[in-house]
Amino acid sequence: MELEGRIALITGAGSGLGLATARAFAREGAKVVINDLREETAREAAATLGPDHGAVGGDVSKEADVEAMVRSVIDRFGRIDILVNNAGVPDSFAPTIDQPLAHWQRLIDIHLTGTYLVSKTVAPHMIRQGGGAMANVSSIAGVMGLPVRTAYSAAKAGISMLTRVLGCEWGPHNIRVNAVAPGYILTPLTDGLMKEGKLDVNAIRKRTPMGKMGRPEDIAEAMVFLCSDRARFITTITMPVDGGYCAWGAPSDAFPGNLDDVVTIA
Repeated sequence: MELEGRIALITGAGSGLGLATARAFAREGAKVVINDLREETAREAAATLGPDHGAVGGDVSKEADVEAMVRSVIDRFGRIDILVNNAGVPDSFAPTIDQPLAHWQRLIDIHLTGTYLVSKTVAPHMIRQGGGAMANVSSIAGVMGLPVRTAYSAAKAGISMLTRVLGCEWGPHNIRVNAVAPGYILTPLTDGLMKEGKLDVNAIRKRTPMGKMGRPEDIAEAMVFLCSDRARFITTITMPVDGGYCAWGAPSDAFPGNLDDVVTIA
């Protein structure tokens, strides 16, 4: 029970990585409040965790929504010990010159501005209560240059730098701020991209030293660690959870074996 008695707010947790993280936190004893753009989706997801958990709707890119969301959590639970900034949307996989400004702005608003807004709104409560932990979702796209993923990559790189800045600024208040950079994780979103021909699963696996894709639970377990007391002296880092993808630099396949001998996911 690594997180017993703690109150955790997780944005964009109606499905995918966010919901996997919510389940892991609940398993470890936290009371979880799930946020989603659609409140009904958040309520349905929270119901799967049990009666002690909560749900709140709201758009993380809108200041009024964020203020109302955080106030709702404080009114019910009295504090926020853990914040996970997970809310996000996929990009278009279109050449930069073909991307409309509205597409760029939407991804920056939700991923980067959303992380900034929710963090700065939660921070005063954590300062008053004597500390807390924040975990942001960056990406390998924020570490490596991925063509045609312009806005997404810029937003995720921004989240990693925001993590450093806020961790340094709020460290004196006993608030730790870290990030996880997922590699290619098999979720309904990535499954859809594969079916649309936008992601080549075998090419990804060959490029990954471990020869497989990850599961949402792999990200969730990293989040549990970073938000637990086991990581009490860790702050400002972006932790890759990618099967070694970012580290590989040789001009050859990272995984030399037969893909048939390795399960698709971890």
